[in-house]
Amino acid sequence: MSELTLQVTGMNCASCVASVERAVSNMEFVASVAVNLPLEKARIVLKPSADLNAKNQCIEAINNAGFKATEPAPTPLLRERHKTDLKAHFSKVTLAFALSIPVFVLSMVLDDFGTSDGLNARLVLAFLAALPVYLWSGAEFHRNAWASLRRRTANMDVLVHLGTTVAMLWSSAVTFAPLFSWSPKFILQSTHVFFDGAAFIVTFVLLGNYLEARAKLKATDAVHHLMEMQPNEAWVVLEIGGTEARRVEDIAMNTLIKILPGETVPLDGRVEEHTALVDESSMTGESYPVRKEEGDEVVAGTVILDGTLYVRTTALVGDTMLSKVIRLVDEAQLGKAPIQRLVDRVASVFVPVVVVAAVGAATLWWLFAESLAPNSEMEPIEMAVMVLVSTLVIACPCALGLATPTALVVGTGRGAAYGLLIKGIEALERAHATSVVVLDKTGTITAGTPRVSHIELLNSDVRELLGIASALELESTHPLAHAVHTSWSNVTDKRPVVSDVRTLPGQGLVGAMDGVPVAIGTYELMSALVNELPEDLEQNVIKRAKRGVTIMLVSKGQVLLGWIEASDRIRETSAPAIKRLKQSGISVVMLTGDREETALTVAESVGIDTVVAGVKPDEKAEHIRELQLQSEVVAMVGDGINDAAALTLADVGLAMGAGSQIALESADIVLVRNDLADAVAALELGRATMTRIRTNLAWAFAYNIIGIPLAMGLLYPWTGWLLPPAFAAAAMSLSSVSVVSNSLLLRWWQPSSVLR
Repeated sequence: MSELTLQVTGMNCASCVASVERAVSNMEFVASVAVNLPLEKARIVLKPSADLNAKNQCIEAINNAGFKATEPAPTPLLRERHKTDLKAHFSKVTLAFALSIPVFVLSMVLDDFGTSDGLNARLVLAFLAALPVYLWSGAEFHRNAWASLRRRTANMDVLVHLGTTVAMLWSSAVTFAPLFSWSPKFILQSTHVFFDGAAFIVTFVLLGNYLEARAKLKATDAVHHLMEMQPNEAWVVLEIGGTEARRVEDIAMNTLIKILPGETVPLDGRVEEHTALVDESSMTGESYPVRKEEGDEVVAGTVILDGTLYVRTTALVGDTMLSKVIRLVDEAQLGKAPIQRLVDRVASVFVPVVVVAAVGAATLWWLFAESLAPNSEMEPIEMAVMVLVSTLVIACPCALGLATPTALVVGTGRGAAYGLLIKGIEALERAHATSVVVLDKTGTITAGTPRVSHIELLNSDVRELLGIASALELESTHPLAHAVHTSWSNVTDKRPVVSDVRTLPGQGLVGAMDGVPVAIGTYELMSALVNELPEDLEQNVIKRAKRGVTIMLVSKGQVLLGWIEASDRIRETSAPAIKRLKQSGISVVMLTGDREETALTVAESVGIDTVVAGVKPDEKAEHIRELQLQSEVVAMVGDGINDAAALTLADVGLAMGAGSQIALESADIVLVRNDLADAVAALELGRATMTRIRTNLAWAFAYNIIGIPLAMGLLYPWTGWLLPPAFAAAAMSLSSVSVVSNSLLLRWWQPSSVLR
């Protein structure tokens, strides 16, 4: 199935999101659709049956629903457009405030100061001041409301439009009733007008929208900063000598480029000449510069500090680590948390229910005000109008629509700043509930760069044993294979030819050299292949394994040639990270294919109590499933091909960034720094983000649960207090702004200092 992303404008609440999703999901070739309100984007998954015209049909469906769908604009251009819109929005807010204050003074503070042709001069002036606010500043609400009603849906604009229109119509009727002899008596006798309510409703909603827009712009700062790190040009070294500035889009792979001190690395590559300190904080969050020498890799977006580097490019501009980071963050931010489904269901019926409740409450007060509140100074019809307007306005579902996506946008952006690439919102939601973390050993707890520490010869010499081992490991990507190749390269650059090489998962490799079977692998594999093994072999293997080394036995025919011992450095942050997990109440399990003796030695040094060793790749997933059957929420951290199935099955899969491509694709979260401490940080970020989302939703629902009954006059019979429309508008705007502001607190999140 293919995906397409569209820019959608004209949305301002959860009901709008539901309308867009409904308009697109009704099309038979659409598998699913997710709309992000802060980013104004829709991600649509198409079924295989979709034709080439599917995109245009989706755009047409969204446009027919009353919104505007277009191809996504480049983020920098879109950001500038939002800034321009903010300035125009600010002008509307300024005018609305400038006129609303005199409207309030004329409507609520000043006494009558005369009449003209039977009209109250004070009310006429209030009408004239409120009219531009209603018609010009509030024009967008009215247009969007009618568009929503035409598509037989209801959103926030409908509530604002109905509330302000009822307030203006009632107040205008009271003001101009003396001009018409047929005016109803109850209007002629009314003294309360709501020009101030209509004006302040528009003003406060506009102000809330303006503050939201500013906050949403800040929420996308992280991704925008990532995009700004990509230089537009690079110095290409010419074959005839000298350099030439070229656009990064025009630079092919394997091109030699020159990067000067203070410049940003334009493309991923490998250092070919010279050495320099490189600031990688923009990609990994690592505060200390890293010394890069010949053969080391550098990635786009990092900064050269103190020297000139000649780098051979290894990726095109669209395939750099930086580009992948931006894509992953963008895709994650377009996701939708399962918790959001509840909000979507509520939003789809919220506005119609509120309209019915508002009309019902207004009717109740109109008919029974005298018995419910006999001491009220207001006429029943005036109370009914106030209840109707206040209830419509205070119930706008903006906060519900913003609660989840704003926290998601900020959280994923903040994670990217520390090298935590979150591929989906579901991973964040599951991460906060993690109860067990399962760790691979090699490349996760250890550095993943084992070295040959000893070669034990029984019936061979070093050249023969190492040659067979290197030839068998030629097509393997396991870190142990690299250790063998490195050791062999110290002997010669020529290898024996081994044919028919087969991998026996969890045991080793077998093949044939000049028609004679050869093998490298575990003691169990040699027991099956070699008829007679030394009597003390198993004890020797166990003894050495207890030192934390990995044993690779090598055979030729029926003869055991000897073995290779490889040791791997334990990461400095592994023990503190595991300690942090335990302090958080999370159980830690080591799951490895290595011998139990080796695994126990490593586990003891880092503080892991539960070890499952000798596990074949296909068995890792089974152990994950067993934990899940015990009602555990499992996070798996790994880096190799043999971890892919377990990473996929785990509730949260975390892959080291230097791991295999299959592992990276199987994981939910990619850790750029290849550090176990970042796995802990990712789980903590998940908890922090979900805390914000749940706080936002709790506030949004509590606000409506409390605010709507107050606006309907629930306390009026006992307290004599009725929520004025202007207060309702201010409260509604405050709820939206508070939700966005609460999400923005994530901008200050950072991993625990004890781990970094």
